[in-house]
Amino acid sequence: MKYTVLTLFPEITDAFFANSIMARAIQRGIIGYSAVNIRDFAFDRHKTCDDAPYGGGPGMLMLPEPLCRALESAGAEKKGNREQNAGKKVIYLTPSGKPFNQAMAKELARENELILVCGRYEGIDQRVIDLYIDEEVSVGDYVLSSGEVAALAVIDATYRLVDEVITPESLAEESFSGGLLEYPQYTRPEIFDILKVPDILLSGHHENIRKWRLERRVEKTLCNRPELIRRGREQGLFNREINSIIDRQVLAEGDSENE
Repeated sequence: MKYTVLTLFPEITDAFFANSIMARAIQRGIIGYSAVNIRDFAFDRHKTCDDAPYGGGPGMLMLPEPLCRALESAGAEKKGNREQNAGKKVIYLTPSGKPFNQAMAKELARENELILVCGRYEGIDQRVIDLYIDEEVSVGDYVLSSGEVAALAVIDATYRLVDEVITPESLAEESFSGGLLEYPQYTRPEIFDILKVPDILLSGHHENIRKWRLERRVEKTLCNRPELIRRGREQGLFNREINSIIDRQVLAEGDSENE
């Protein structure tokens, strides 16, 4: 997998790729990265990349010419030449895009290359979207001043799903795997402040620990993201054991509310 980031501030994304698991993935040749500074493709000596929008309104809009030249330098083709762009997906990070979630992360992780366009100011000229952008993606129902922050969220969620970056066992019971959130985790010391690690985690009984963790996953999902439970049942994601735990916890919650 290769990530190509088009940005006015490459130092923001450069730092991410130089550290931690990502740096090791690059050293091992699993992940590739390049940053394209859009300012390098501006026409004037001031490296101007924005101007006032037609029709008036507050803020500035990124100019189409430097951005399109930057896209072409990264190997992006116009949509009419999409057969020449195989294996590359051009994504524009914008609050008005499709919601980014774990399912989309898994889909994008299968691409050979993601070309990520980081917007600034009021965004980018619509003609760039019409000509080059495959998908508009939003990382949440809020507005960021930095498209780089949104791009890093997409990068961080996808690169870890690429084969050999992280062991499959580490991904198996994470939040959103199988439609549930992750169970609570504990480490040393055994007692912190007045709180003790649950006895079952110290028991060494693997089957009981597995059941406890599954119950806590259901409990946490019901509390924090009940819509995931509804969606999981509708999509048939849960086996008989999970459905039984859900029914039992919902019943217990109803009983406590009626007391």
